[in-house]
Amino acid sequence: MKKILVPTDFSTQAENALRVAAQLAKKHRCGIHLLHLIELPLQKVDPIIANNDLPEAIFFMKLASKHFETLLKKEYLKGITIYQHVEFNDIFKGVFHICEKNQIDLIIMGSKGSSGLSEMLIGSNTEKVVRTSEVPVLVIKKEHETFKIDNFVFASDFNDESKIPYTKATDFAKLFKAKIHLLMVNTPNKFMTTLEAEERMLNFTKHIDFKNFTINIYNDETIENGIMNYAKSINADLIGMSTHGRQGISHFFNGSISEDLVNHAKRPVMTFKI
Repeated sequence: MKKILVPTDFSTQAENALRVAAQLAKKHRCGIHLLHLIELPLQKVDPIIANNDLPEAIFFMKLASKHFETLLKKEYLKGITIYQHVEFNDIFKGVFHICEKNQIDLIIMGSKGSSGLSEMLIGSNTEKVVRTSEVPVLVIKKEHETFKIDNFVFASDFNDESKIPYTKATDFAKLFKAKIHLLMVNTPNKFMTTLEAEERMLNFTKHIDFKNFTINIYNDETIENGIMNYAKSINADLIGMSTHGRQGISHFFNGSISEDLVNHAKRPVMTFKI
């Protein structure tokens, strides 16, 4: 991991994400790419200033520059290489463009936790980033004075298509020497016996070079509740799951489980694309 992207609207939630990014950057010698999106069409950038008024786009560019200047003076960013990006785009397209152009390894986004995502990262735009990003996305819910991961819950249906995301999750876990708790949630509508579930999970892990894990089957009314309740029961530091990209979430996460967890879980959530 060498390059971290942090989208920012300069809110408290975005700064919480940046503080975590700074800790990871110092520990693993990463550069941080700070991205501010101005959701205005490019044609608004008019070089002709009429009636002595700045065009809207230029005004927001100057405002962003002032915010960056203030932010980069923060003590916790000292010694870190920071790259600034300001783009006229929506969140999804802007994040995609910066990731592709700069070969980003990890996206860290701020969130208000159970109250929903920060204003910049709200609604369908966030769902698109979480669901379609080729790059792992780490969503931070609060300020972490020291960001550490000892217990990492990875929830899945443990079919073969989730092996690549799980391998990425184990790579992240190794950075923290964390234990992964593999989790399958049983619900009334999606029931599997313990014997069947354990056999599937053991087969899933057989050829993956990571041994610091536990196997867990948890019963609950819904998958989302099962993941959150199990994570709470072991005081997990992170919840991880795979997403299916543009084709929707993995059939194990019917509907919008990963998006719901991003919005409702009180713990950090990390997603890995299948």
